[in-house]
Amino acid sequence: MADDLKSTVLHDAHVALGARMVPFAGYAMPVQYPDGIMAEHRWTRESCGVFDVSHMGPFFFSLNDKTGDRDADHAAIAAIAEKLGPRDLTGLKPGQIRYTVLLNDEGGMIDDLMVARPCIEANAGTLYVVVNAGGKERDFALFEAAAAGKATLKRADDRALIAVQGPKAVDVVSEIFPEAAGLGFMTFTRLEYEGEGVLVARSGYTGEDGFEILVMPSVAVSFWNRLLADERVKPIGLGARDSLRLEAGLPLYGHDADESVSPIEAGLGMAVSPSRRRKGDFPGAARIERELSGGLARVRAGLLVEGAPAREGAVIANQYGVAVGVVTSGGFSPTLSRPIAMGFVPPELSAPGTVLTVIVRDRAQAATVADLPFVPHRYHRKALESV
Repeated sequence: MADDLKSTVLHDAHVALGARMVPFAGYAMPVQYPDGIMAEHRWTRESCGVFDVSHMGPFFFSLNDKTGDRDADHAAIAAIAEKLGPRDLTGLKPGQIRYTVLLNDEGGMIDDLMVARPCIEANAGTLYVVVNAGGKERDFALFEAAAAGKATLKRADDRALIAVQGPKAVDVVSEIFPEAAGLGFMTFTRLEYEGEGVLVARSGYTGEDGFEILVMPSVAVSFWNRLLADERVKPIGLGARDSLRLEAGLPLYGHDADESVSPIEAGLGMAVSPSRRRKGDFPGAARIERELSGGLARVRAGLLVEGAPAREGAVIANQYGVAVGVVTSGGFSPTLSRPIAMGFVPPELSAPGTVLTVIVRDRAQAATVADLPFVPHRYHRKALESV
């Protein structure tokens, strides 16, 4: 393991559990534990898995000069954040989370992220934000530049961010935090664990119901061990996290999206709010409008692959053998017991049932366009999410 890799606060706990540690986004991270990726994947789908995602980039973005008017202060901090992307953040309700994207001037995705409005009145004028690990330094700089001295960014990536995912996650977490059972998908609240504040969000990136919990370093190991003391819980590495999100049809930044890909091409149109589209007041708005109006050249599609798994970079061809796209994520689905993939194809070849081929080791294999997600999501939705 390279000496210059960073470690999360849970690093030693992973090593003690026999995890295989690998470099990922500048950190030493557990890719799997002794049970292996397939077993970890299935356990998460059937019971409850816990993941260390502390390499991500959580931070708090706070207005410097607050008026004391809860809604006005939220509107002011949201307006700053909205300069960077196309999602309405002003309309966030207290305790609500929204998925959004950061865009460059050409409408390409710099990153995707979660933005949340605190439910505690004393924290009005603050946003809780989580960005991806690989580009978090760049993202922090973008927010600070947008603030122009009117807001302050406080990093929280020294803490533990723990994902608890699976059909039994709510039972596991509510034994520690009874209030968690009342949360709906994409909402969060502040609670306490051993005298320290924790943020409990009902969210995740596996397609399963679950939580992502931000914990102070001083109690991180204690909290991790308490979760693992529950017989319904097992530790899960990044390998199974990736296969779970692939089955869920969720894009991975740096693979299924990058600065050349727009959110419309990536199938993330929900990140462009109708009100923001009308205003056109975000980077790359002209491209987004053109694509929403029918000017798309490529779209992200799911593929059911025959034969060997088609990995990232594999060519997608039409029925005549002409290259039409490329695989951006691919692997074996433990749930479906078959290879699956995602990649970009022309819109006219993106309808479910369309027969294509993928080139794996110089050999053409049949692939059929499928609806996404491959495995249905099981989020716990409540009325607030439709606001």
